[in-house]
Amino acid sequence: MKLSKDHIVLQKQNAALEAVKHVHDGFIVGLGSGSTAAFAIEALGERMKIEGIKIMGIPSSYQAFQVAIDNGIPITTLEEHPVIDVTIDGADQLTPELYLIKGGGAALAREKIVAFASKLNVIIADLGKKVAFLGANDQFIPVEVMPFALSPVKRKLAEMGGMLTVREAKGKLGPIITDNGNALVDVVFGEVKNPAELNVSLKMIPGVAETGLFVGLTDVAYVGSVNSVEKFVVERKQFYF
Repeated sequence: MKLSKDHIVLQKQNAALEAVKHVHDGFIVGLGSGSTAAFAIEALGERMKIEGIKIMGIPSSYQAFQVAIDNGIPITTLEEHPVIDVTIDGADQLTPELYLIKGGGAALAREKIVAFASKLNVIIADLGKKVAFLGANDQFIPVEVMPFALSPVKRKLAEMGGMLTVREAKGKLGPIITDNGNALVDVVFGEVKNPAELNVSLKMIPGVAETGLFVGLTDVAYVGSVNSVEKFVVERKQFYF
């Protein structure tokens, strides 16, 4: 049965309400991007009003910055607070091992930096985002690419067997540009059995700034359903070489 939009919203909200329980008074909080993370930011704003907790947020995108401001969350930076207490973010796909695909909202590089700087990284998602293997259902993997390198990177991605599309901006002509001034190439590889290996292979291509494969960066995930929330906990491992 296909869920209605209201059911999916409820799943996201349920997951977000569990995630914000990790935030305590005085915390520096990494603020993820996208519609699911926005529910967590809104819930944090409510906790500040009702419970009187004081927190500061480090947004991973302009969108997250704006949602935080709208909900009364003071903003700080990694320069001022290089270690984040907890980050709450969404995902385009996640597995029970807590491998993720992120970047549908074009903020993958900054999201990965914020996750890397966090003591605790918490992911929230609706039930439709949970899969056995990343790349299932033709889910694309975003790859952030320096504009100067776009042509050779596209050629290399095709040689690796990827079906690729340069992400186009909505409402204007031309490719979408990230907050870092780069282009995005969305690549479909099919089911990815070894995301750590693929992540390294993609990062080794000159001109690739970042990938949407998040491996070894997540501690806890909450996957919401209409009536409950499923929790996943995995000891964080470092897969960067």
